[in-house]
Amino acid sequence: MLRALLAAGESVDLVVSRASRLTLLDETGIAFRDAHWRDDLREWLSRGADGKPDTFTVDLDGVRHWAAGDLAAGPSSGSYPSKGMLIVPASTACVAGVALGLSKDLLQRAASVTLKEGRTLVVAVRETPLNGQTLRHLVTLDDAGATVVPASPAFYAGATHIQDLVDFVAGRVLDAAGVEHRLYRRWKGELGGGSRPD
Repeated sequence: MLRALLAAGESVDLVVSRASRLTLLDETGIAFRDAHWRDDLREWLSRGADGKPDTFTVDLDGVRHWAAGDLAAGPSSGSYPSKGMLIVPASTACVAGVALGLSKDLLQRAASVTLKEGRTLVVAVRETPLNGQTLRHLVTLDDAGATVVPASPAFYAGATHIQDLVDFVAGRVLDAAGVEHRLYRRWKGELGGGSRPD
């Protein structure tokens, strides 16, 4: 998703929460450190969904990183220019914090600001199954104007590789944010033809 945002010419204010850092380290072996964020992000984004390094070339000129603990950062204020916010992936703890209006870190504060300013907020919840409390939090976010996009890959777009499934979820998030991309084959009202994007 970050690669597609940058390819679309969008600038990105990046916040990587503590929980995301732990997940990233556990699932990929990549540490994300504030002091080395550019190198760590380049290593992360250059990998394919299968973990193979140097799959993608990444230009990070459009990225500005903000530490998760920096509550004085630009995105913490409604006067900071922003089109919206994408939380990908969103844990159930993150969903609860945003739904309750907490501001324990920059991620939650920026989400609260995004909602109060009436900007686009897309929340891609990653966990399954979902319990009743989380479902109520998701309804609260929907009622507040957020768009909830479960990180659920689909097979109708002609997926032949794990990267296709990842691209589908990223593409659906970008669709919800109104960002142009070519990450998956779109439905054209005709059965068959399961292939990559035209």
